[in-house]
Amino acid sequence: MSSSTTFTSRRDIVANWQPDNKDFWESYGKKIAKQNLVVSTLALTLSFCVWYLWSTIASQLNGAGFNFTTDQLFTLAAFPGLVGATLRFVYTYMPALVGGKNWTFFSTLILLIPVVWLGQAVQDPTTSYETFMVLTALIGLAGGNFSASMANIGNFFPKSEKGTALGINGGIGNLGISILYFLAPFAMGSAALGSVFGVTPAIINGDAVYLANAALMWVIPLIITLALILKFMDNLPLAKPNPKSLAQIFGNKHTWAMTLIYTCGFGAFSGYAAALGLLVGKEFPEIPFAYIAFVGPLVSAGLRPVGGWLADKINSGTKITFLGLIGLCVSTALIAVGVDLHSFPFFFAMSVITFVFTGFITGASFRMIPHIFTDGLQGSLVTGFTAAVAAYGAFITPKIFGFTYTTFGNIHPAFAVLLAFNIVTVAVCYWFYVRKGANMNV
Repeated sequence: MSSSTTFTSRRDIVANWQPDNKDFWESYGKKIAKQNLVVSTLALTLSFCVWYLWSTIASQLNGAGFNFTTDQLFTLAAFPGLVGATLRFVYTYMPALVGGKNWTFFSTLILLIPVVWLGQAVQDPTTSYETFMVLTALIGLAGGNFSASMANIGNFFPKSEKGTALGINGGIGNLGISILYFLAPFAMGSAALGSVFGVTPAIINGDAVYLANAALMWVIPLIITLALILKFMDNLPLAKPNPKSLAQIFGNKHTWAMTLIYTCGFGAFSGYAAALGLLVGKEFPEIPFAYIAFVGPLVSAGLRPVGGWLADKINSGTKITFLGLIGLCVSTALIAVGVDLHSFPFFFAMSVITFVFTGFITGASFRMIPHIFTDGLQGSLVTGFTAAVAAYGAFITPKIFGFTYTTFGNIHPAFAVLLAFNIVTVAVCYWFYVRKGANMNV
């Protein structure tokens, strides 16, 4: 596009999208890109709120008249992660196939089903375990939205700003977990909100608890977001994925290296966020953890944009990612020490520090991908693929915790496995990106 080219409609601008053309970007692209980023981020934030709904409710169920085993509760907490991670493999390609705006609208709309249904199910103690398995599977639909959102939004921005844009979208999106954890205890204790939704309270330890409020309070925000998607988002003309492009990314060693690295960071974030409430309930039953459960996810989500911004600033996602991975090894080991000492302040401090490192890792490592894969389609596909694999952390971590409690009677083997995985990831990051012989400045 020459500096004299003019467009008369938003449709024409989007059809001729050229974010790396400075004239186009300043004259037309920047405003539209930012509008898409804001609404995409809002939709993704709500998706994370829905995805982690079960984790806020699970620890209260038995007190409300249900009768589930520890392993069943950990399994239900893990199941949204399994479904969300698996769907990410499909969701990655949907913006290119049907349009980013179209897919964001549809994938947000269907979240109303599990939100409303869960609100009804938790009020009936006769609701079966199998029904809750179906419900948690539907909640898992929300987890797939991350890959679609990240694969879509990066295409709106020039290469020099992709790290920041992806960090904002992913970081604030991740903030949905913290928002949920912060609001849910107050919502479940609110008789006024329960009255608005017509919720029947459960009596837990002598207190009226409105479990359904934690789910139903998201109905109105979802509807508002759907309206914003229709008004402010766009369908970019993205290259369509094909078997050849998929074969190219799967045959590239950097796809697998970056998938491992991002899985270590986001897997730790999503896994701990999903399982920490139940873990505290087992190890520190005397602690009213629900009111501070939001702190760790808040820190991680808040630092993810910072990680992306710093990576852009120093022109190296590798340095920040590598240091974050080393820190994650140390903090993971120290969380286990906190359990062993039965010191909740130490345990919680190390958990928060772990979330600090995951924030930097996830923000900086996603900046690395478009600099390794300079082809826009390949970069988008790798971004979605790594996000899909990493999301299994939300399933695997709670399952590991539940398995070790059932098999060994304590949590230490689980932390040994997680630490070993972290150490392997440090070695991979060093070999492919840090050592001089790697010749990679990403």
